[in-house]
Amino acid sequence: MGLGGCIILIAAGAILTFATDWKMEGVNLDLTGVILMIVGLIGLAVFGSVARRRRVMMPHSTQVIDVHGQHRRDGYDDGL
Repeated sequence: MGLGGCIILIAAGAILTFATDWKMEGVNLDLTGVILMIVGLIGLAVFGSVARRRRVMMPHSTQVIDVHGQHRRDGYDDGL
């Protein structure tokens, strides 16, 4: 679930909890809204931790210097 999905869950849960006064037999809409908000918050926490792991900095690669003066053929400069 992405960031947008988490925000939609939180918004839908808040709407069900605070902005509606519907009565459904067998369904507690206030509790359903709270559950949706909690799931959205858990999703945000998981998304944040995964995004933080993806931002790991890679060390700079070192440049290889050919001291022998030999030219390696890589197939791109065939002279054609």
